[in-house]
Amino acid sequence: MHNVASASPRSPLINTLARNGSSSASPETPHRLNSFFAGIGGFDFGFERAGFVPAFHCEKDVYCTSILKKNWPKAIYHADVAEVDPLGLPDADVWCGGFPCQDLSVARGWLGRDGLRGSRSGLFYAFRHLIEARLPKVVVIENVTGLLNSHRGCDFHTVVRSLTDLGYGVSWRVMNSRYFGSPQSRPRVFVCAWQGNVELAISALYESEPGCAYTDERKGFLTPTSDVRTGVSVPEVAYCLAATSGRHTGTDWSRSYVSYFDRVRRLTPMECEGLQGFPPGWTIPEKEFKRSPDDVDTVRYHALGNAVCVPLVEWIGRRVAAGLRKTNPAARNGSSNCTAKEKQLRAVLPVTPGTDVRTIHLDNPQTAFFEIETTYKWSTGGCAIGTLAVTAAVASGPLVPVVSKFIDVIEKATVDERYFLSPNAAEGILRRVRSQGRTLFGPLAEALERLAKAKTNSSPQEDENQLALSS
Repeated sequence: MHNVASASPRSPLINTLARNGSSSASPETPHRLNSFFAGIGGFDFGFERAGFVPAFHCEKDVYCTSILKKNWPKAIYHADVAEVDPLGLPDADVWCGGFPCQDLSVARGWLGRDGLRGSRSGLFYAFRHLIEARLPKVVVIENVTGLLNSHRGCDFHTVVRSLTDLGYGVSWRVMNSRYFGSPQSRPRVFVCAWQGNVELAISALYESEPGCAYTDERKGFLTPTSDVRTGVSVPEVAYCLAATSGRHTGTDWSRSYVSYFDRVRRLTPMECEGLQGFPPGWTIPEKEFKRSPDDVDTVRYHALGNAVCVPLVEWIGRRVAAGLRKTNPAARNGSSNCTAKEKQLRAVLPVTPGTDVRTIHLDNPQTAFFEIETTYKWSTGGCAIGTLAVTAAVASGPLVPVVSKFIDVIEKATVDERYFLSPNAAEGILRRVRSQGRTLFGPLAEALERLAKAKTNSSPQEDENQLALSS
């Protein structure tokens, strides 16, 4: 067993902000943030960079909690969201949380999706109970896009209606981290609920003009970029990080690898940190967390795959901060007249002219949830107040995309041999890709072919170990 040394990845500026409770982003007293399902602190770090001070963390995983406490030692901690006393929570204008996605994700495939009925994603109800008890000014939620269609859209209906019932104006938008300064394609649905003000909820996730329409998005997965010094070749954009151990899976065609001329390796945890917008070493635990290097890698990969993307959250955080700075904004949730509400929502949702905007009437969530024949078709964006919502297809990025490339987060130093694939593993990847009729990134396919041809040079024990990892 090895003790893993701790790192201090935060800049001196960030450390000063944490100690003094001040921010270069705003000369005023910073707003506080309560974080639920906090993971390794993606929401917290992004909002901190936007000028907020994390005051409370709720996280059950022991490893993730160790990372949170390393970076925010003065925050209040609680493990189980279902056991939090709402009266004991610190005051905070903004609450955030990405409640568990396992029961909503389409990655479950043939296993089916339990949605909000599942034991993990169903923790949304515990979160909602706390919101009802304290009614924070702003709530920001993140989840997989599967939330929009789980149980024929009834799960997302429940999320939206349960928030509008509490007097919140609600907006949502599917946003992709690749356009916000993180070079991986990671579409996620973000929900902003603003107490009494749907226009401020919209301003948190949308600019005043519709975002750009992006075409030929697949090109980024196929266009090579390289580093002459290291001999590395990777595409411009990485695939979405998954919450796995970092090993090979049956969907190798949608996993990101680092290619050399005749060698291939998986991403290191530090490279995964870069893809998610964390500083190098963010996920290295304190010395007290005693595990072998491989075991530490496993928990780092899993936690990073579950994290929210920091640059995207910072973009949202700055917009939320701007809304909070407005002095006594008029409540804009409109009248009780249904026609007036619909006109208001259609007027304030920024969409490209000619886009089909549909109206959805929000039924009682407890009734609709159990009516199997009920279907709600949610588009990638929308807003809601009371019992009415409008939804439309929206752009997944800002007016001016923040350009970043996969090659920029690739390690320049020598990488440990344990991250490299054996010839046997390369052969297994090629076999699975061919059987599924998939196409690999060109330099990766060529490197795997060269590596597979060297199979006779690998030892029997190495072949056996790599077969176990790739199965």
